[in-house]
Amino acid sequence: MTIAPIIPWPALAAILVAVLAFTVWNILRTRRTQPLRSVRPAALRCAAVVLLVLAALRPGWAGGQAQTAAADLDVFFVVDTSTSMAAEDYSGSETRMAGVRQDVMAIASELAGAKFSVITFDSKARVRMPLTQDATALQTTMTTLQPQNARYAKGSTVTGAGNLLKERLAAAKEQHPGRPALVFYAGDGENTSAEPPAPLEASNVAGGAVLGYGTASGGRMRESMDTDAGYVRDKTSDTPRDAVSIADEAQLRALAGQLNVPYAHRTGTAPTSDMLAKAQPGTLEATGPDGPGRIELYWLLALAAFLLALNEPLRHFTALLNLRRPRPTERTA
Repeated sequence: MTIAPIIPWPALAAILVAVLAFTVWNILRTRRTQPLRSVRPAALRCAAVVLLVLAALRPGWAGGQAQTAAADLDVFFVVDTSTSMAAEDYSGSETRMAGVRQDVMAIASELAGAKFSVITFDSKARVRMPLTQDATALQTTMTTLQPQNARYAKGSTVTGAGNLLKERLAAAKEQHPGRPALVFYAGDGENTSAEPPAPLEASNVAGGAVLGYGTASGGRMRESMDTDAGYVRDKTSDTPRDAVSIADEAQLRALAGQLNVPYAHRTGTAPTSDMLAKAQPGTLEATGPDGPGRIELYWLLALAAFLLALNEPLRHFTALLNLRRPRPTERTA
């Protein structure tokens, strides 16, 4: 059996000693002036407090499976915002970025209560939103997120956010040791940098998924998200034509392997539940001195304390009834 106190155990020990000392003093003082039965309420109160202190120690033993609550998760969304994410081959003619927005908010809804962060990358990696539980801030961030304007594009690597993600994961681990961090990478896998992509660091990643967008046939991209903007032209072709971005699923699967998370291809036709089944990390086992899973016993002690404490209101209720009960009249001779 082990303990997992809700506050440092020395503080709980000090509280326990103080309660016991006060109770012993109160019992000794009461016995000098009142009958022995008057000692009983004080003893019961002391026993209830002792049980609550023991419950605060959270005794338990190894066993069972413990699923980490969403409130105990740090969720990092790494989103590709390069120009290729404006390609119109998601769910027919929607942009890939539109699919990312839908999926990010679906995941956030499933993991309500967690802390979320958004990191984007194109020619440069940026933290668009630091870790926060503010779902409205996430909604606003994703709504305003746009692919990079083609005029400013200088090529991008699919792991352009790798170093920034590593820093953010390390900072989260330092701030909240033992708190699982999930990474959801959303992109099309198209690498337009002259240098090969560096591998992603996965040492602090507890789960998540790589979400892929785009098709093998590819899609055209507007230069900007303005409805009247023209399409990006293919400068490598001798014949004037629109440029087409083709998703690289092999690259995305390689990234999933580096992060040790599943890969899910998003086309907009599969229900959200299918994506979440792949994207969620499943049962995250709670880790601690006992290893996976823990059977808690604190509730038994808390229940016993509650039953002992019931004596107090019952005693006062009985005394109140006795005060209201009419006294029998004396018989006259």
